[in-house]
Amino acid sequence: MFERIDELLKKLNEYRPLTEGETKRLKDEFLIDFTYNSNAIEGNTLTLQETALVLQEGITIDKKPLKEHLEAIGHKEAFLYIEELVKEKVPLSENVIKDIHSIVLMDRPQDKGRYRRIPVTILGSVHESPQPYLAPILMEQLINQYNEWIEEKHLIERVALLHLKFESIHPFIDGNGRTGRLLLNFELMKEGYPPINIKFKDRKRYYDCFTDYHLNNSDPQMLIKMIGEYVEGELERYISILGIANNVEEEKSKGSEELEC
Repeated sequence: MFERIDELLKKLNEYRPLTEGETKRLKDEFLIDFTYNSNAIEGNTLTLQETALVLQEGITIDKKPLKEHLEAIGHKEAFLYIEELVKEKVPLSENVIKDIHSIVLMDRPQDKGRYRRIPVTILGSVHESPQPYLAPILMEQLINQYNEWIEEKHLIERVALLHLKFESIHPFIDGNGRTGRLLLNFELMKEGYPPINIKFKDRKRYYDCFTDYHLNNSDPQMLIKMIGEYVEGELERYISILGIANNVEEEKSKGSEELEC
């Protein structure tokens, strides 16, 4: 799987890039879809169309809580923030994680960017989250581990492990899932991969990855496979789009040459 993904990334990089306008259009479409799905996984009831209206038009959806509107806006702003971090080649750190969480949890000013101070129980989980006093220690260890994995593991392996361990620590009182999926994309984008969008319809398989990890001696293979499939799918999609765009450009060039002749 890793070889296939590496080949696709190489192929993607061989194409001429899209224009600024084309890139923005694709990014805007992805961001709406990503925001909808990531929030829906956590229980937000805004539909895809309603999410688009909130993010693009600033429209308030009748009978939907303000909290859900702020979750959509916060998620969008957090993604735009990680895009800037990627451009600046900022390394992963606790401060980066807290900053992303602060934007995600814009509707909870007292909790944003702060590690939780109380024990939490995640309904339906087979894993017991660590006591709150351990969160800062475990997060520091996670960052150190991740830096070691950079030298040892393929990107898909290490982002899967990062996501599994981050969600297992559950460092914040709320917003861990959304923050974790943004962190996953932050690391993918830093290496030149397109971001992925774990779909709401795949949430059971997604949750099963965490259950399998905790029941099978911290084996990350199930999530590695899922993330790998998503990355492969996104790479193939972008290659297809760039292929069409490049073919159009070539046809235009041929047409111009024929007219000159």
